Amino acid sequence: PGIVEENRLGPRIDARIQDFIFFVEEQSMEVFLGGVLPRMLPENCTHRIQGFSGKSDLLKKLENRLRAYRRWLPSDHRIVVLVDQDNDNCHELKNRLNEAAGRAGFRSLRTGSKHRMIVNRIVVEELEAWYFGDWEAVRDAYPRVSDRVPRKARYRDPDAIRNTWEAFEAIMQRSGYFKSGLSKIEAARQIGARLDPQRCRSRSFCAFRDAIRAAVA
Repeated sequence: PGIVEENRLGPRIDARIQDFIFFVEEQSMEVFLGGVLPRMLPENCTHRIQGFSGKSDLLKKLENRLRAYRRWLPSDHRIVVLVDQDNDNCHELKNRLNEAAGRAGFRSLRTGSKHRMIVNRIVVEELEAWYFGDWEAVRDAYPRVSDRVPRKARYRDPDAIRNTWEAFEAIMQRSGYFKSGLSKIEAARQIGARLDPQRCRSRSFCAFRDAIRAAVA
């Protein structure tokens, strides 16, 4: 497949992959992806998002859910599993995801097999790190937020911010938003609709974005 169009979000790919199925651990990620995926996937590619009741629920059910898909999944479909790192060791968590996929009969994207039907990716440390990676999108959604935030030492590296959602909530509240507490779903809806996949500086988001491109290429 070749590149057929350029736009401000980068090249659109004329892909043969017909459908993506995303496994996510919580509703905020589900809402966020609902906003950003139309700008990441080829126009002829559909997608579905399956949410779980938290990370532990996803990890517990993952292998059996993948086994069920393995029985019928067409070759032009891809599964993407997204989980937050939280306090886990990133490599150990990734191995756990890959092992579950292997036991269910899948090979992951990184193996080089022609049966590369599943992509496992870690969000470092939480979804809010991706917001810090595209602060212009945050300010577009919430104009009172300072444009100086990314220049502060604590926030320069989105994936190195500790307690990410608490840090994001504190900034929002100082700016006059979410005074009664951060609404993660509302923030995901507003920022997901505005985040630019080409502009986002979060390394974990870029790894996710590039994995999607690799899956359709």
